[in-house]
Amino acid sequence: MQYYSLNNNAHKVTFSEAVIKGLAPDRGLYFPESITPLPKSFFENIETLDNVEIAYQAIQQFVGNEIPETELRDILADVLSFDFPVIEIEDNIATLELFHGPTMAFKDVGARFMARCLGYFNKNNENQVTVLVATSGDTGGAVANGFLGVKGVDVVILYPSGKVSNIQEKQLTTLGQNITALEVDGVFDDCQDMVKTAFLDTSITEHRQLTSANSINVARWIPQLFYFLFAYKQVKSKGKDIVFSVPSGNFGNICAGIVAHKLGLPVKQFIASTNINDTVVRYLKTSKYEPKPSKATISNAMDVGNPSNFIRIQNLFNNNFENLKDLFSAYSFDDYQTKQAMKTVFNNTGYITDPHGAIGYLGLKEQILDTNDYGIFLETAHPVKFLDVVEETIETTMDIPSQIQKVINKEKKSIKINSYKTLKEFLLK
Repeated sequence: MQYYSLNNNAHKVTFSEAVIKGLAPDRGLYFPESITPLPKSFFENIETLDNVEIAYQAIQQFVGNEIPETELRDILADVLSFDFPVIEIEDNIATLELFHGPTMAFKDVGARFMARCLGYFNKNNENQVTVLVATSGDTGGAVANGFLGVKGVDVVILYPSGKVSNIQEKQLTTLGQNITALEVDGVFDDCQDMVKTAFLDTSITEHRQLTSANSINVARWIPQLFYFLFAYKQVKSKGKDIVFSVPSGNFGNICAGIVAHKLGLPVKQFIASTNINDTVVRYLKTSKYEPKPSKATISNAMDVGNPSNFIRIQNLFNNNFENLKDLFSAYSFDDYQTKQAMKTVFNNTGYITDPHGAIGYLGLKEQILDTNDYGIFLETAHPVKFLDVVEETIETTMDIPSQIQKVINKEKKSIKINSYKTLKEFLLK
């Protein structure tokens, strides 16, 4: 498998090169040269396959022969060592829980997969690799946990000061070892811009090998397609048309779902459910892509004004606007609507959603499902990660899971920076 830059001004690379480089030299995202559909028998018999087998068959073409089958299966078994249950909460509406991993967020799978791939590629390399990553919330903790103690890898995480939850901040600032947190005076888009600029700054890259663990990195992005296959395995017997509503910030998760569809997964509709950062919602109405600075919300992991992965989604539809609109829709909701949805779901069903999952639920309601549709919204993080807003909204007290108890009382350690210049000085030290 070869990967090319979506800016079309860089050489094609192998999977391992795309993982290690993160971003192409022309600042473009890497994209697989081809996507070959899986045989129909795979989907016909998916209930008989375990999750590791499903994942192996789905991702093998993207990895190619760069990781031998035995090692790749071992990586997947390690990465997928927790559950991904579909929980029905209303007639024909269910949630896919993606928070049963070590940091209780959907990004655990991609971060752990990338960490283990990078560890495999770097095992005979004496050169240190620096993973440079921006986070709007959950990415930081997942990356920190996934790469903690990985030989030959340093991790530098940029996050916007005061714009992640307390628990999210603890998960990325308390681990120590090879993990450093940089607290940025700005918003997520500032963090992301700094990361992208650093990749192309030869005065840095001549001294440090940089790679990214954001969803711009193919090893972080592509494994997210597993979720949609696992959900299908659980609901296939219902015989209904599946509609996925995906809380969307940088649009990597929903993009991976569309890749699963290209592999042959039967999906009637993908809904990108966003907060007031509505760049893609406006695009679908006007066909004009006009990013704006991000605004802070209670669903902070989606506070992204210029989602990196949307160019990949456009490419999956051959940049045909009408084809995109046939399968893909998007809606935005404000904090008031989000809280009302959290209350409605809890009062009617007893189920507790986090703010992101609540927006996913709203997306299904906005779409208006047909009688044969089965709507699944992704619950991308455990509600305890947004403890204050959840408890205040639904007026109840939540138990603190063991994964959170491990970090909640640890001392935060971060380095404050306020410009690209200070990031560069840190990286060159």
